[in-house]
Amino acid sequence: MCNLFRLFIVTFCLVWMPAHAQDTNPDARAKPTKTTHVPKAGDEFRDCPSCPTMVVIPSGSFNMGSPKSEEGRGRNEGPVHQVNIAAFALGKNVVTQGQFAAFVKKTNYIAGNKCWTLLNGKFKENSGNWLTPGYPQNEKHPVTCVSWNDAQAYVKWLSLKTGKKYHLATEAEWEYASRGNTSTVSYWGNNPDEACGYADVADQTTQTQIEGATSWTVHNCSDGFAYTAPVGSFKANAFGLYDMLGNVWQWTEDSYHNSYIGAPADGSSWQGNGAEHVLRGGSWNNSPRDVRAAARNSNKPALEFSIFGFRVARMLP
Repeated sequence: MCNLFRLFIVTFCLVWMPAHAQDTNPDARAKPTKTTHVPKAGDEFRDCPSCPTMVVIPSGSFNMGSPKSEEGRGRNEGPVHQVNIAAFALGKNVVTQGQFAAFVKKTNYIAGNKCWTLLNGKFKENSGNWLTPGYPQNEKHPVTCVSWNDAQAYVKWLSLKTGKKYHLATEAEWEYASRGNTSTVSYWGNNPDEACGYADVADQTTQTQIEGATSWTVHNCSDGFAYTAPVGSFKANAFGLYDMLGNVWQWTEDSYHNSYIGAPADGSSWQGNGAEHVLRGGSWNNSPRDVRAAARNSNKPALEFSIFGFRVARMLP
């Protein structure tokens, strides 16, 4: 009887004892669950202090390429086809000379000394490089005189440094991001003479300051820069991206194909023989024909030009 009574008392106390009194071991208490931030469209972040600032680009669909009626259209911009893009992150700006310098310093990377630079209005191969592109720059300007191979070396280093999957944007990702939910020739509209508020392009400044440029076809406006401009000097597009058009041509991940017949519809990289890779966006020396969302350029992966740069992309999360 006494044993039964003791068992009853013990059971009663355990049932009615306050929860905090029962838990005498603080380590046994439930710990709050750590929440993981889910990136949202428009969010900005950096994976390290010297890393490029990234912008989250929302998923969506768009018509890639240009209609036959578009002024300045090239034959390689069709057929127009719908592409579905998964959310990803893209550099807010093109990679700067300062960011590329940090990579070179850390890795002792050698980018070469055979950059094609502008001399008397024409591009010629000489001993220029990313530090001496033939015109004045500082660390806030886009790095130029970099090849597709150089850009790949940078994104590989960035991936190893951060543990995240960086890459050059695919051609479809690039055009989708450049358009920013627009369907006009450029993200500011169809009038090329409005470019100077949004992009560093061949313009009246170019003609007055660059020797041999008086015969160039230019935008009828003035952006204030003869060569490259510091990144972010102009208005951003609807996705919050700067210099998606103008300033420097941007290397993409894709091999070049002379039409979109057979192109993937999921925004993935379209590879081929790798003889040439696609560049997008136009540059400081380009006329309205090349400063369009659909305009395409290509070149050999080892070639360096003082109008070539790049922008990085990153998988999410």
